Parts: sequence; C-alpha cells; structure tokens
Amino acid sequence: MRNNPIFSRVHIPLATSILILLCVMMAAFIFIPLRTTNTYGPPAPSLGLWGIIDYSARLLWHDGNLTNPLDVNGIERVFVIEQGETVSSVAERLQSEGLVSSGSAFRDYLIYKGLDVSMQAGNYMLSPSMSVIDIANQLQDATPAQVTFVVLPGWRMEEVAASLPTSGLDITPEEFLAAAASYPIGYEFFKPGSTSEGFLYPDTYILSRDTTAEQLLETLVRNFGLHLTGDLREGFARQGLDVYQGVILASIVQREAVIADEQPTIASVFLNRLNAGMKLDSDPTVQYAIGFNVAQQTWWTNPLSVQDLQFISPYNTYLNVGLPPGPIASPDISALRAVAYPAKTTYFYFQAQCDGSGLHNFAETFEEHLANSCP
Repeated sequence: MRNNPIFSRVHIPLATSILILLCVMMAAFIFIPLRTTNTYGPPAPSLGLWGIIDYSARLLWHDGNLTNPLDVNGIERVFVIEQGETVSSVAERLQSEGLVSSGSAFRDYLIYKGLDVSMQAGNYMLSPSMSVIDIANQLQDATPAQVTFVVLPGWRMEEVAASLPTSGLDITPEEFLAAAASYPIGYEFFKPGSTSEGFLYPDTYILSRDTTAEQLLETLVRNFGLHLTGDLREGFARQGLDVYQGVILASIVQREAVIADEQPTIASVFLNRLNAGMKLDSDPTVQYAIGFNVAQQTWWTNPLSVQDLQFISPYNTYLNVGLPPGPIASPDISALRAVAYPAKTTYFYFQAQCDGSGLHNFAETFEEHLANSCP
C-alpha cells in the first residue's frame, strides 16, 4: 500500500514542533535559571521549580534596570516603610518617588531572592544613585549606624543608665554606672573621689551605635565642660562657690523648679539660707538620699513622709547644714545660670502653690511661709 502523502506532510512538522518545544523547555529548565543564578545569585528555595523559572526569566528581562542606578548624581533622602506595608506598595513608591527606574524590577528581585519576607519597616536613607539591588539589600536592615541619645534635665545617673536598653547603644546600665562611678581624667572641676553625677550634660546626642560606656561618659562630661563658660565661672565665684559647689546647688534648683522662670528666685532662697547659716531643707536632697522607691517605681519619692525627712544621709539637707557632698542630678544651662546669676531677693522660704500650677509662693519669714501652706 502506498504512503498517504497528506499524512506524511502533517506528521513531519508535528514531530519537529514537539522537538522544538522540548528544546525550549530544556532551555527554560536549565539555561535561564543557570544564567540568572550566575548573574544575580541563587534564588530562594521557597519559590519552587516553576517560580524559579518564572522569576529567573523576569530578572533576565529587567537586566539593566536591576544594576544601573536611576541617577548616579542623585541626592540621598529619607524613605519610610510603614509597618505592614506590602512589597508592591513599597515598589510603587520607590518608582514614583524617583528612587528606582522600575518598581516591578525591584519587586521581582525581592521575590526571586526571598527578600520580600524579610523587608523591615523603618526609616532609611536611600538615593537614586543606588541600584535596585543595593536598595533591596538596604531595606533588610532598619538599624541606622548612628542613634539619637537624650539626657533630660534633672536626671540622676541611674536614670541615664536606665534609658540605655532602649537607646540602640550596646551599653548595659551596669557598664555605664561602673564608668560613671568615677570621672574622666582631664577635667579640673571634679572633686577627688567624686562620681560623674551632675556633669552628664542634658542634651540630645548623635552617637555611633558601637559607642562604649567610657566613650559615652566622656561625651556627656565634655559637653558639660563646653557649656562651662567663663561668665558662669565668674558668676559662681561671686556667690562664693567654686564650680563643683555651683553644680551641686544648680542640681538642687533643677529638681526644685517646675517652671524654669522661677529658677533664679529659688536659687536666691538657697543662697540666702547658705549665707545665713541655715539648713537648705530641700526635699530633692532627701529623695536622692533615699534612692529608688520600689512601690512608686521612681528615684524621686513623692510625697515625702515625716520619717523620710529623718533619713540619715550626708545628702539630707533637713539634717545637715550647708551643701550636700555632691550634685543630685544633671542641671541644664538655665539652672546653672540661675545659680551664677540669681535674683536679688530677701526670701528665705518657698512653697508650692495649691493650684497645681507648679509655681511657688515665696516668703521672707517663717510666719509668712506657714501662711502660704495649703489648707
């Protein structure tokens, strides 16, 4: 029987097509993933076989969009990823904000590498001079190289230490307190045997994340020294105080004054009492002596009881005449200036007003002081 010419014409192209299809599939299975791996590194195993083929092909298609920055002269700026924001949303914003040329290239690269599941919310410094790959890797770590560290006016050194665990610095409270138990060398305003209490200058600091406890202490004390100007020294001297004594009194004024405008008047009261040989009778000095109140979870027990006022300590100015042996907290520049340049008054007493405003009533005599008591 003769071959059917029609059958022959159909059968041969079909076999060829199948062969071509098999070759294409082999290329898809082998060549495309291999080339992508050689160029961009291995894919995430979680993609699976078809996912690897799919995203390998996408990356080869994007090619230059992944490695070429949008603008080599681009300026660095802040880019914020919100908590719970999707990869697609981040990709769209990167493109719309002119940081990458292709949001889809960014998204496909993240998924190919498995970085889509580890992208972190946070603030980042990004630039159009970075490639898609650079930005994708940058968004895996929201931890900046520098941290902002704040010391508040009126903090004692234990409160500075307590803020460290959430500061981003790799310093434990114990390490800092061990360093602050003495003082850095080269500063003449410390007294032999004193701690660094009172000289941890209240301010906002930008610090390297790897700052050590000793370096942090040096930074805080050096900042105090920079603020200790000649006019402050002269002002302390006019009040009969050396620098260390001036800081002691400023630390008490800092803790007593709720309203900064009252600091010069409060300083005048204490200076008047010192000059008259009277006890300072300052509650914050007793609070400092008592230390941490477990029930109130504070270093500053409030209110103080009658028994508290009898707490035996050289810092208790209800029991001892003159200044306590050291500062009780870190005063800011306004408290330091209040002691160097106090108001001129004849007051010997002050007491908080009864309206909760934080203001005080001042008095010359004890009788007037009693009359200012709250009902």
